[in-house]
Amino acid sequence: MTPASPVQHSPGPRSARPSLVRLLVIAVLIVAAVGVAFGTWYFFLRTPPAPVSLGSTPTISPSAAVGASSQQVPSGTAVTGSPSAGAGALDGSWSVDPSVGSFSDFSSSFVGYRVKETLGDVGLNTAVGRTPDVTGTLTVAGASVVAVEMTADLTNLQSDDGRRDGQLRRQGIETQQFPTATFRLTSPISLAALPADGQAFTATAVGDFTLHGVTKSVEIPVEARRSGEVVTIVGSLPILFADYQIDKPRSPAVVSIEDNGIMEFQLHFTRD
Repeated sequence: MTPASPVQHSPGPRSARPSLVRLLVIAVLIVAAVGVAFGTWYFFLRTPPAPVSLGSTPTISPSAAVGASSQQVPSGTAVTGSPSAGAGALDGSWSVDPSVGSFSDFSSSFVGYRVKETLGDVGLNTAVGRTPDVTGTLTVAGASVVAVEMTADLTNLQSDDGRRDGQLRRQGIETQQFPTATFRLTSPISLAALPADGQAFTATAVGDFTLHGVTKSVEIPVEARRSGEVVTIVGSLPILFADYQIDKPRSPAVVSIEDNGIMEFQLHFTRD
């Protein structure tokens, strides 16, 4: 009798396993690569704008402004204005001009905040919110600034996250209840001499600052520069929340937030 032939088993399922493993490994690598790319993109997306400084503020000619945009000239370059902008011709009233610059690149006038926070998704972060809705005037007499009145509409504060903006309407600075911040100069700013066109100078503005319904006497270091028919002023003021009866905002996305921040502003004035 002829012995039975051994049963041959199909190697199909076994040979398919390595292919399946390879596919799983490739899928994991693709997911990891996408995650790294997204994380890098998200990191740069959330990079906050730089603090205000004349060094990073373009010299802008209002005559070139059209609507919310304007011609920008490298920092430190003087823009030649009309004869009325010459030395000794600063006397009078000047107002914040919303047509100078663009809010899209922060070359326009704005008032805002900077606060350090720790987010659950990205870690340490600097939250920056700014509003372009700023009105006000300054009055010059001789070599002195004798009056300043400023109002910022905080209900239009815009950061890189609309959820943060919405929370600040109900908590923190509570813009629904306290929609504006104001500043009024209480002591004249005396200058040694009128600045030349294109020249930057520093000063200290002493006045009453109102935020969250609380008014405090403050001293704000400012930098200013004449550029033809435009006077640009930048400055910042440390804010301790407790001084203005502000409770730190809370959110599930925020691990922690500091109990202080910075109020900053960049303002372009033109003659009334």
